[in-house]
Amino acid sequence: KTLVNNKQLEFVNAGWCMNDEASTDYNSIIDQMSLGLRFVNDTFGPQARPRVAWHIDPFGHSAEQAALFAKMGFDGFFFARIDYQDFSYRLTKKTMEMVWRGSPSLGEESDLFTGVLFNHYSHPPGFCFDAKCTDPPIQDDPDLFDYNVPDRVNAFVAAAMDQAQHYTTNNIMMTFGDDFNYENARQNFKNIDKLIKYVNQDGRVYAFYSTPSRYIDAVHAANKTWTLKTDDFFPYADGPYHYWTGYFTSRPALKGYTRVCNNILQACKQLEAISNGYPNVSSISLQMSMGIDQHHDAVSGTSKQHVAYDYAKRLHIGQVECEELMGYVLSDLAAKDGSPPLDLQFCEYLNISVCPASQNDSFNIIAYSPYCQLYSRDMAFPVNSTSLVVYNGNGDIVPSQVVPIDNSTSQVVTDALYLLHIYNPKSAADAMQPLGFQTYFVRPSNGEAGSSSPSKIYVHKNGDPDFSISNEVFTLTFDGVTGRLKSIANQRIGYEASVDQQFMWWNASDGNNVNDSQASGAYIFRPNGTAPFPINPGNIAQVTVVSGDVVQEVRQVFSPWVTQTIRLFSYNVPVFEYTIGPIPKGDGLGKEVISRFSTNLTTGGVWYTDANGREMQKRVRNYRPTWTLNVTEPVAGNYYPVNSRIYIQDVTTQNQFTVITDRTHGGSSLNDGQVELMVHRCLLYDDARGVGEPLCEPGDTGKGLVVRGTHVVILDDLMSSINYRSLVSRALTLGPMFALQPSTGDISDYITYYNTNYTGLTTQLPFQLNIATLQFLSSNTLLLRLEHVYQIDDPAPFNNPVTVTLDNMFTGFSVVSVTELVLGANENIDNVQRLQWNVEEGSKVSYKKQNVFGPSFAVTLNPIEIRTFELEVKMKQ
Repeated sequence: KTLVNNKQLEFVNAGWCMNDEASTDYNSIIDQMSLGLRFVNDTFGPQARPRVAWHIDPFGHSAEQAALFAKMGFDGFFFARIDYQDFSYRLTKKTMEMVWRGSPSLGEESDLFTGVLFNHYSHPPGFCFDAKCTDPPIQDDPDLFDYNVPDRVNAFVAAAMDQAQHYTTNNIMMTFGDDFNYENARQNFKNIDKLIKYVNQDGRVYAFYSTPSRYIDAVHAANKTWTLKTDDFFPYADGPYHYWTGYFTSRPALKGYTRVCNNILQACKQLEAISNGYPNVSSISLQMSMGIDQHHDAVSGTSKQHVAYDYAKRLHIGQVECEELMGYVLSDLAAKDGSPPLDLQFCEYLNISVCPASQNDSFNIIAYSPYCQLYSRDMAFPVNSTSLVVYNGNGDIVPSQVVPIDNSTSQVVTDALYLLHIYNPKSAADAMQPLGFQTYFVRPSNGEAGSSSPSKIYVHKNGDPDFSISNEVFTLTFDGVTGRLKSIANQRIGYEASVDQQFMWWNASDGNNVNDSQASGAYIFRPNGTAPFPINPGNIAQVTVVSGDVVQEVRQVFSPWVTQTIRLFSYNVPVFEYTIGPIPKGDGLGKEVISRFSTNLTTGGVWYTDANGREMQKRVRNYRPTWTLNVTEPVAGNYYPVNSRIYIQDVTTQNQFTVITDRTHGGSSLNDGQVELMVHRCLLYDDARGVGEPLCEPGDTGKGLVVRGTHVVILDDLMSSINYRSLVSRALTLGPMFALQPSTGDISDYITYYNTNYTGLTTQLPFQLNIATLQFLSSNTLLLRLEHVYQIDDPAPFNNPVTVTLDNMFTGFSVVSVTELVLGANENIDNVQRLQWNVEEGSKVSYKKQNVFGPSFAVTLNPIEIRTFELEVKMKQ
């Protein structure tokens, strides 16, 4: 603390890790930054609060990351990796430093001074003084033959002057270090001490030990006017054939599990807060493991295999503790006075239809929703009987359907025979309560009316006529010859588009291309050619159609390692569940598997991808907004990270085709009307960027990784697509937690002794809002983040400012006092005065401030805004 208070030691960034910017969800970024920032504050005091964000190693940079840093109170942001063409252009134009406006919705509030480091994050060439370096040390004894002070000073001054010509003030920041440096710190500092001494004696430049915040202050004092950047720094390439766009997909199972664990963590933190903390268990283990997992070599998929296993293991340890906590709290909320606690179990492997608690065919379900609005969704559990009946908490029968387990699932691990689907979109009584639970009971059927309906099975023969599945809104038509999707019709708006969905694979470069020796690897995507290969000749799918009262399915088998089930529920959007792997490699070819949707929409080379689950970014094929792109990799160079959604728009018909994802993928629109997502990779060569091994995951059998994921596909007009875009992506991110209790007990007895529903909110929040964080800090002290989920350029009513009051928002506690914090929750917002910068497009502006006063504690949120509060609360009985 003394070093910090004397300003001899300065923290930069101070997150739990230096997170990746392409594969991460904004919620996880905020969580890991908050965890680290609060740790630094608690350990070293408020004087240690970092002012500079420092992302020197992530492989491309997100506009949302910059906006989040601005709202955390940072004054500046420095990084090293930008596209080699962009870097050269900025050197020439002296725009290595700029003001980055990461959010068009937040405007000047998201402005952040941003600098690109000159020497990567390394020492200047010739000045590495560490143990493994071979550069000459500073030899300042003139009696020795290797006396070199004049040479060393001249070389350093030349390096400084070379760097200075590319920056606009008379201050430059020289980094001195690199990976695995300062193994011999004494040797390093001894030589740097000498270098500073003799350079300053020379007098041409002035050198001194400094920090990023001192540099920021010096640059700010120059009172320059800076260029304004409003796009992002994706994709990153360090050479003409070296596009770092493969890691957007690398290790897709870890990416998917990370998103699942974020869902669990948010629910866990909510229930921990609702209970005002719980003895002996907490969410902190999962908070820390999720924090580590956001690292730029973790969720990015760019670690060695054994390290990836370690990330997953740590996540699972935290998951188990959170499930224990959630089980205790849900049991407490359910039990009426004097009732014994419930023995609740969580099903960790529902994605492969494994759940011991449900497979005895008689069980109770407590479905907790971390969502802050009422909503209905499908629930599915593995069972072994077709004769079942489902009741809700009022004892009324709920529609359900038993569907045979598909072959791709049964071949993996499951011993269940069927899936029980439960879904009732028409009943408000069966809707999931905001921050609350609903109870359901599954029992063997005695022939009651409304028991689970059977499924009809139809095996389609290729060459038969086209066939369709439909609900009240959508009709999906399939080609009778190929078995592939052929068109989607939206009956509500009277619009039909041709949509051909195929699985294909790019042949990964092995590094023997005539132009360059670069191979595809964990980081880099480099296909051999511009045309992908079909999974089989003609990409023919063998099809089975399953129909019933609750769900319809089209099951497609393209090969033993590529299958898909397309599901359509009543009043809902189509869901595409793919299963890929093990990817065959016996032919000696690395494969990068894609799902490609080809439509007849006229899109003009434009598509949109989200930034870390938040605002949308416009993408234009073979184009960069701030510099002229020399196209050398027409496929990989047009890939961008897709965290939660990608869409194309037909401006003529005013309709939109959207794909919503359950994890991050690399994605693109390589041809007009197309949407392409890379879903799996198996590569046979390393790309020589640090992993040191080929990326081809062995899976649990050693024969190759099998990945299962979900895409939600929407065809609608622009206005309705805005609503779907937010609601569906949030539903995937904040899905319900299912706590099960094997039981053959009488349902009426349960209803007598236990609560069958609960809501944590007095009323659901307006549809524009979401609770991003509800977290227990200490007894009667909670952390709350509220967010507006729509953008400023979305039409009304989506982009309307929304005001809510905190005093009576929650059922379990009342709010006594409110303190607004910066986004990182490490400082009172009133204590943070960020530096203001002159930009070419306008003058300096002051940040808007809206105070929150009791007794109602009214809070107004503008489009895309997140506001953070520390609440002092009084718990209710």
